[in-house]
Amino acid sequence: MNAVRVVLPRSLHVYLADLAEQEGVTVEQFVASAVAEKASALMAEDYLADRARQGSRERYDAALRAVPDVAPDERDRL
Repeated sequence: MNAVRVVLPRSLHVYLADLAEQEGVTVEQFVASAVAEKASALMAEDYLADRARQGSRERYDAALRAVPDVAPDERDRL
């Protein structure tokens, strides 16, 4: 494990400690989990942006043209 020192305002630290206690974990575990969650969200954003760059309107339109033009199933109607 590596250590990171973070200086927080007292009010935020108290709030953080309360949240960690509610979750039944240490402050360190809570912070590690929060950082992992944020990193995961950013990685997902990068992944989706990369996928979007690979797409094309032409392929999208071609895929839509391949879908049969039929009325929706009764269960799918609003």
